[in-house]
Amino acid sequence: MRCDFVMLSWKHAKAEHKSVRMATALASAPAAAPIAKATQVTGVRKNGKDWHAPRKAFRPTAGQTSYAKRAEKEAQTAEVKKLEREMKAEKEEERQRRIQAIKDKRAAKEEKARYEVMAQKMHAKRVERLRRREKRNKMLKS
Repeated sequence: MRCDFVMLSWKHAKAEHKSVRMATALASAPAAAPIAKATQVTGVRKNGKDWHAPRKAFRPTAGQTSYAKRAEKEAQTAEVKKLEREMKAEKEEERQRRIQAIKDKRAAKEEKARYEVMAQKMHAKRVERLRRREKRNKMLKS
């Protein structure tokens, strides 16, 4: 029951709004005096949505900017992208440096473990001799 009352009162208010709007539109326009400017008086909208702004014609060229402004904006975005690329390259370089350090540590650890196993099997002087020989071979290869 309450819902019906709300709907009736809303419809009543809408009808009152239409009649007041129509009356003000008619009162604002002089009856006998010719209109100097080409102001068009709009009546009540057919769909009843008087609170919306009236529609305007679609102008596809309205948002176009001048070439100078576009060129300036493109130059600015290019500069920003260049800075972003530099920052990314710097970050990637730091990441690669850390990865390489980890790989070097692992290789040194494996080599040390290998020499310890060899030392258990062979004499210490022979292990040292082999180590020096392997280092010479590494230097020749690289």
